[in-house]
Amino acid sequence: MSVPARFSAGSVLPERRFGPQTHTDIVRYQGASGDFNPIHHDLEFARSAGMPGVFSVGMLQAGYLATYCVDLLGPTSVRRLAVRFAEQVWPGDELVCRGTVTAVTSTDDGATAEIDLTISRGTGGVAVSGSATVLLESSAEPERPTA
Repeated sequence: MSVPARFSAGSVLPERRFGPQTHTDIVRYQGASGDFNPIHHDLEFARSAGMPGVFSVGMLQAGYLATYCVDLLGPTSVRRLAVRFAEQVWPGDELVCRGTVTAVTSTDDGATAEIDLTISRGTGGVAVSGSATVLLESSAEPERPTA
């Protein structure tokens, strides 16, 4: 995935796909996050709650959006990430992350970009929408280790 050489308002970032999601992906995320709500792993429980089956933990998709930003701009670039959950993600769904730059601002640290984000289900609508503030460049010299 390559980032546009120059960011400006309206720049569209390259897509990133995750999945298809599996029941195992969901359970592994539950173990890592400590969220053991049975609606996400127990088929009978999910059906008794009126769902057609188990569905993903929303924060897993939020994590994919964070990964998308980090993979594009580096692990120290993300300054803020906000998400809004809209649709469930089901086993078998392929997810597509997209981003559009809405503003670029010069700051004391360099330039930052505001990015509108979405993660869509391949067969449905937007599962999670969000926004991020990312550092595009730093005006500070990198720290160098001392001997």
